[in-house]
Amino acid sequence: VSPSPAPPATALRPWGPSEPRKGADILVEALERCGISDVFAYPGGASMEIHQALTRSPLITNHLFRHEQGEAFAASGYARASGRVGVCVATSGPGATNLVSALADALLDSIPMVAITGQVPRRMIGTDAFQETPIVEVTRSITKHNYLVLDVEDIPRVIQEAFFLASSGRPGPV
Repeated sequence: VSPSPAPPATALRPWGPSEPRKGADILVEALERCGISDVFAYPGGASMEIHQALTRSPLITNHLFRHEQGEAFAASGYARASGRVGVCVATSGPGATNLVSALADALLDSIPMVAITGQVPRRMIGTDAFQETPIVEVTRSITKHNYLVLDVEDIPRVIQEAFFLASSGRPGPV
């Protein structure tokens, strides 16, 4: 019996009717298409689906940390050492705000990074829901650009744009 072939370079997995794709799966596939091999993260409730999707990726290693600030500085260090865009993932609210120091540092030092955070459900945005912070407004002055993705169909485009912006012109965090 011959071994089964390795997954294709795109690693796009077939999805059957009994396996619905979620936004997190689309996000991870978009990261794979951008050539991402390492993600630095600390799991939380609003980002748990992303972490589950990362476990299914044959191309991305998810480095888990004990605090969001540590993961964000690790992503920055990875970008500095590798010359590639560093990627970090955090949950909503305090998880997202714990990225602020590393994002500000990345902007000042021209380090290409993409920070991805979870968010409360769309219907709860603006209601002072548990672990909701206006992270787009909080990070507006310390990033090159930021997004609040409300439609799952926008994920591939937003990820592609984010990596372009992070690494083009003067590099910095998105």
